[in-house]
Amino acid sequence: MLPYEIVRAAIYHRGPPRLPVRFACFGCDDTAGIPMKPSASFEPVVEGEDEWGCVWIKTEMENMGQVKGHPLKSIEDLSQCKHPDYDDHSRYADVPAALETFQREGKYVTAGIFMVLFERMHSLYGFENVLCDLVLNRRAMDKLADHVLEVQLQFVENVRERFGNAVHGFTMTDDWGTQQAAFISCDLWMDFFYPRYRRLFDAMHAAGYDVWVHSCGKINEIVKGLILAGVNVVNLQQPRALGIREMGDRYRGRITFESLADIQRTLPTDDPSRVDADAEDLMRYWASPAGGFVFSDYGDSKAIGVNDPQIKLYMYEKFSAMSEKLYGNPLPEPEILDE
Repeated sequence: MLPYEIVRAAIYHRGPPRLPVRFACFGCDDTAGIPMKPSASFEPVVEGEDEWGCVWIKTEMENMGQVKGHPLKSIEDLSQCKHPDYDDHSRYADVPAALETFQREGKYVTAGIFMVLFERMHSLYGFENVLCDLVLNRRAMDKLADHVLEVQLQFVENVRERFGNAVHGFTMTDDWGTQQAAFISCDLWMDFFYPRYRRLFDAMHAAGYDVWVHSCGKINEIVKGLILAGVNVVNLQQPRALGIREMGDRYRGRITFESLADIQRTLPTDDPSRVDADAEDLMRYWASPAGGFVFSDYGDSKAIGVNDPQIKLYMYEKFSAMSEKLYGNPLPEPEILDE
């Protein structure tokens, strides 16, 4: 099978010949993301500003940083708010050549949206402001959410029109949880966010694309809403916080999980025995002979405190053995590359 076919077989529970893998640090990735640029006309006003006008600040810790400059002081300013122009041809200049390479390699091709809805709302308006106004000023939050949604729908339509079925899925991020629970009640999530996610995911599905969503935290109840909204793959990198068996009992077979050994409780310990336990539980409770699991990397070892790079190689080899045991074939042979 081509990498594309392996990924699709896992997503749709059709019996892949091995685990799909997304481990670029070892030169092993069944997927590839289209290369997107900012608009050629985009010029940050201050250092760290993105195309939405949000200003990112970094510390001495090597990671992506955090939004500290929120451009919206009032929802009345929304009409003046910056946002990416997805109709701008310059954004897509590198995509055609990349697609030719990906097609030769048989890759499963994705388009990515960073901060798809909730995260983009609070990066624009502030986390506390958004949480408070979801209760105190619903009309204002309706305007903000719909503004973000329309921009993201513009991107989906551009990908559909420009690249059609050369792209296979959309990946996106929206962190929804603390270590104990989701940021808001499930009832509020379903009332406010579910219809908007459903509209976005329906547009993706109508264009022929699978939907992949990453979310951090203990989002056990939110996953139910994501499934109803049309998510095909949910990326959960803290499986111990969620409860591996609990999540498997509730959702295995209803969605495809994308995960690895826990990035908080396991990998930073550099303890192979903990990696073994995570891999065995994930393959027992989240994967199945029909599929339903994608093995992927976090991608930033320093940010999660991994001190021994060999622990990731050990994890890869462990999941490779588990793949061979469940599906009959190991993962591709890893190359030792820099992250």
